[in-house]
Amino acid sequence: MTYLVLDASVIVKWILSDRTTEEDTGKALDILQAVKDGHLTLQQPPHWLAEAAAVISRLSPMIAQESVALLHAMDFPVLIEPEIYQRACHLAIELQQHLFDTLYHAVALCQPNTMLVTADDRYYRKASKIGSIVRLRDYPLERFSS
Repeated sequence: MTYLVLDASVIVKWILSDRTTEEDTGKALDILQAVKDGHLTLQQPPHWLAEAAAVISRLSPMIAQESVALLHAMDFPVLIEPEIYQRACHLAIELQQHLFDTLYHAVALCQPNTMLVTADDRYYRKASKIGSIVRLRDYPLERFSS
C-alpha cells in the first residue's frame, strides 16, 4: 500500500479546480481519484481540515462551508502521536518554517512508506534534503492508470 500526506496546497486544488491560477490541478485530481479507487491511502496531521478551510474561505468564500463539509466527509485518518509533534517542532526550528507546514512533513517522516506531496515550492526547496517529500508536479501516478 502506498501512503501519502497531502498538504493544504494540494487539497485545495480539489475544491478550486476551476480556477485558472491553480497549477497542477489535474495531478491533484488524479491523486484524489487514486485515493477513491483504493490505490493510495492518506494519513493526515490533525490540522489539515482547518488549514484547507482557511484557504478556501479566503479564496472562495461562497463555497467554503459546503467544501469543508465535503472534505470532512472523506474521513481521512489523522495521526496525533507525540513524536509527530516533536518532529514537527524540530523541523520548524531547523527549516525556519511554520509548524503547520512541518506537521505534514513530520507525519510522512514518522510513518513507514509515507510521502508528503506538496505544491508549496518554497517549503519543498527548504525541506527536500530531509526526504519523504515530493512536489505535486513530480509525483508519479502512471502506475495507477487503467
